[in-house]
Amino acid sequence: MDKLKVMTIFGTRPEAIKMAPLVKKLQETEEIQSVLCVTAQHREMLDMVLDLFELKPDYDLNIMQHGQTISDITVKVLKGVEEILQEVKPDIVLVHGDTTTTFVGSLAAFYQQVAVGHVEAGLRSGNIYSPYPEEMNRRLTGHLANLHFAPTEGNYKNLVKEGIGEEKIFVTGNTVIDALLQVVKEDYLFDNPLLNQIDYVNKKVLVMTCHRRENWGEPMENIFKAVVEIAEKHKDVEVIFPVHLNPNIRNLAKQIMGEAGNIHLIEPLDYEPFANLLSKAHLILTDSGGIQEEAPALGKPILVLRTETERPEAVEAGTVKVVGVEKQKIVEEVDKLLKSPSHYLEMATAINPYGDGRACERIVGALKYHFKLSKEKPEVFKR
Repeated sequence: MDKLKVMTIFGTRPEAIKMAPLVKKLQETEEIQSVLCVTAQHREMLDMVLDLFELKPDYDLNIMQHGQTISDITVKVLKGVEEILQEVKPDIVLVHGDTTTTFVGSLAAFYQQVAVGHVEAGLRSGNIYSPYPEEMNRRLTGHLANLHFAPTEGNYKNLVKEGIGEEKIFVTGNTVIDALLQVVKEDYLFDNPLLNQIDYVNKKVLVMTCHRRENWGEPMENIFKAVVEIAEKHKDVEVIFPVHLNPNIRNLAKQIMGEAGNIHLIEPLDYEPFANLLSKAHLILTDSGGIQEEAPALGKPILVLRTETERPEAVEAGTVKVVGVEKQKIVEEVDKLLKSPSHYLEMATAINPYGDGRACERIVGALKYHFKLSKEKPEVFKR
């Protein structure tokens, strides 16, 4: 083998954030020829991350269309990736996590009998419809993959339980910590003037994200009403909510929260400013998966606006608490953190179970070891 040809496929902002430092590591590795394919399942938000990490795709399917369904994405990715695989003929395809691009990219590789490496493998919520469709994407990808890069020991155990051979699993830590540590800066200045004007020292800044498909409708109304009540009760609180581009979410947010003086509905942020905003926050409310991994590295308590999480390690470590989507429960849990310094400190100082900034190094080491370019097996990540 001259060089190991590794083709990386991703299509959304969260995937790009977590895969960008890995692509950079692949590009730096002498024994590897790196090929980058993006589907642009998300377009604008994906491009923000590509620009930040100075990545130029070798192939861009550009499939994004407003109002596209999961079936639309599936068909376009399957056909588009098939053609690229036939041209590139990689030794292995790397996919990440749980998106439709991830599952369908893996399926396309399987159809071409190309090996698949699953980055962020082994996460499970236990409910195939929550998060939807991500949980099933994750499971199906797990059974198409030949190599599994599990962030934690718990993820490793999930895969073994499902019959995946232990020799195919490498515990690496999560690449999102690699990305995060590269972009957070103590003296960071935001492009948005409002974010520079916030008093992060004397105010308790709550950063919120809310966009999950399973929260659309009544759950999201409950969440937004809870935040309004919190903002009214605690005058020392400033809520910053970068609102998802989905017009239904934007309209509902404006309708319920638009009049509150200490709730700031802002445009979505690029990854770098968002990571730096998290680092300045007092508390984070989110239905996102990735933030449950990032915030513990910054010492920030997280309340998860969902009924279950596929990231139980953070719950066990005490950095994350799942509070559901009922208004009163959300208000009560936020009140506890705002009023009890000891309760806050307990969550804020819990050990981050997700990584040490060396996940990409371990994944590249695992690829070299598997393809016999190195005799050295990468060390196991342990928190």
